Amino acid sequence: MKKPLTALLTVTAVSLAAAQTAPAPITLATTPTVSPASLSLSAASRIAAQAVGNCAQLGYNVSVTVVDRSGVTLAVARSENAGPHTLGASLGKAFTSASARALTSDIAKNLPNNPGLADIPGYLVLAGGAPIRVGGAVVGAVGVGGAPSGLIDEKCGTDAVALVLSQ
Repeated sequence: MKKPLTALLTVTAVSLAAAQTAPAPITLATTPTVSPASLSLSAASRIAAQAVGNCAQLGYNVSVTVVDRSGVTLAVARSENAGPHTLGASLGKAFTSASARALTSDIAKNLPNNPGLADIPGYLVLAGGAPIRVGGAVVGAVGVGGAPSGLIDEKCGTDAVALVLSQ
């Protein structure tokens, strides 16, 4: 009885190992320094102002923070009547998106599978943050806070990015 059970466990373990796919290897830099692309202050300022304007057209007072690829603040814009909590929320969403290189709405959807994400210092796992990509590389992120839904925040931000980067 032990041999069939051992064989079954071995087959199951091999099947599970084969089902898991390893990520593709990455190429590490071979030089002492690297020069990754990052968002310019000019573009960040235009994105922040445009995102505030996008939400204002929908009737929402928001704050917007745009960060560089490392999550460091480049530009902030705030509607005159935005709540005081919106500034911190926009920064948290932008930082989270830049750090994870993902939409914060997607991160929030996956939170039940990885609840520890909510404990990372500086992370705010709420919809409203979006990475800014140029040529496939994340060069920054935008975070918007203040609309009644994080998905509205996200749309104001992503529409601003699309408009500014298309100019």
